[in-house]
Amino acid sequence: MIAIDIKEPGGPEALVPIEQPIPACAADEVLIKVAAAGVNRPDVLQRQGKYPPPDGAPLIPGLEVAGVVTAIGAQVTRWAVGDEVCALVWGGGYAEYCVAPAVQCLPVPAGLDLVRAAALPETTFTVWTNLFQRGRLVRGESVLVHGGSSGIGTTAIQLARAFGARVFATAGTTAKCAACVELGAEAAFNYREVDFVEAVQRVTAGRGVDVILDIVGGDYLQRNIDALAVEGRLVMVGQLGGWRAQLNTTPIFRKRLTITASTLRARSVAEKGALARDVEAQIWPLVESGAVKVSVHATFPLRDAAGAHRLMESNQHVGKIVLTV
Repeated sequence: MIAIDIKEPGGPEALVPIEQPIPACAADEVLIKVAAAGVNRPDVLQRQGKYPPPDGAPLIPGLEVAGVVTAIGAQVTRWAVGDEVCALVWGGGYAEYCVAPAVQCLPVPAGLDLVRAAALPETTFTVWTNLFQRGRLVRGESVLVHGGSSGIGTTAIQLARAFGARVFATAGTTAKCAACVELGAEAAFNYREVDFVEAVQRVTAGRGVDVILDIVGGDYLQRNIDALAVEGRLVMVGQLGGWRAQLNTTPIFRKRLTITASTLRARSVAEKGALARDVEAQIWPLVESGAVKVSVHATFPLRDAAGAHRLMESNQHVGKIVLTV
């Protein structure tokens, strides 16, 4: 099969097609003939040498795929050869074939093609576990989503709105802010032009928001704390702005804040399997009804994974980028 290798850490040109054997599935896994694979920011970080795969994970990048099951392990009962599935994987998605734990596979939502299905697992798993499980967002609360035009952001905006929250977002251009509003944000703030702390205080009458979903980190930490309401929760899912920050801890005490963070890739198969069941029960009906739409900005052929990474690093996209096989 053809797969995309990282010949050495570096720029997009480090992604090169290679030939390698089709992987064999273990007893609790399925083999998927990949039709499409989502491109995510962790793939870029892995290519740059900043996010090494967990021990035992494939060196081939790619954390989500959609396609057709072509083989099943001896312990697999839910899936059969010929089923169309999408799956969260811990690597190996940039390839013509990919193995996935059976419990991390989901049926393709009714009405979706395989390209859009490939754009679902990483973002829906991430948003559900962070915004709703760790962030405990509930109906009637308010949330600020940083990077609202990203794959995570477009998913978070729609899900928060679907579950009855007031949603605000930040983005880097007027057009991206407009896209956030179109997806369901009550207001979106251009972080290049507006102080989001002041903007949040204005739209919440000085109260602040209950939850912030942050992919930036760095010097956003203090500003996020300042933008939170009493009993607010800051959930960090990225460090695009760096890992170091200075902060005044007094507001954490005064407002009784919770600060938490998580990663998804290194969690156990059992944890991700349980998360898959929650995602299927809570989010798939919203996708099938059209309440949550899958935003695919562009597709690239598998062999041009470098082009997909160039687009991601340009930050010109709204929603997801997908490789097609």
